[in-house]
Amino acid sequence: MRIGVLGTGNMAHALATHWVRAGHEVTVGGRDAARAERLARRIGGGAEPAGLRAAAASGEVVLAALPFGAGAEVVRELRAELDGTVLVDCSNPVGPGFRLLTDGGPSAARRLAAAAPGAEVVKAFNLCHEDVWRMRPPVFDGRPLAVPVCGDDPAALARVHELVRDAGCRPVAGGGLERAGLLEATAALFIGLWVGEGADAQAIAPPLAYAAGDPAATATGAADGR
Repeated sequence: MRIGVLGTGNMAHALATHWVRAGHEVTVGGRDAARAERLARRIGGGAEPAGLRAAAASGEVVLAALPFGAGAEVVRELRAELDGTVLVDCSNPVGPGFRLLTDGGPSAARRLAAAAPGAEVVKAFNLCHEDVWRMRPPVFDGRPLAVPVCGDDPAALARVHELVRDAGCRPVAGGGLERAGLLEATAALFIGLWVGEGADAQAIAPPLAYAAGDPAATATGAADGR
């Protein structure tokens, strides 16, 4: 698969490294040619440096590894090059006080879709710190990391699911792009818990068997007087 990467930061490095190892052709694009060249060398595996426009035009899939404040503007400038591509948004619109910056408005993913209407936007890879994505692979207590993916086009979703698996993770269908805002809100909540409270966000949710109410567990609780 040909993959263009918009951005030269930590998420671009972490995810593109997995994809190069899986045999994909990666082009790293940035406004600063020297930074793009340095990142391509760090990624290795034949990753090529380029400008943003060339990177956008190079990929069947394009990762927008851009800050929330700049993402829609950059994508709007590149909308012609992005026409017909799968555009993956991994951004988190989280501000001071772990506040969701899109509160009351479109999600970050929806804003990218409006900026590049010819692309199929998919939301993924936004719930973890870049250091998690650098793990080979991200497996915890024997379980591969589950990655929710939101999008509307089945073919686009299939491509992103493949990229999730190439990172050693398990894709989870998160619904259509209208649910991308829920992923972004989840990130804001989790970051606040992890960073602000030092809480284990993973402990919030019960195991799957109990998620909808487990009759056996309910009966045990009643017998114990709980």
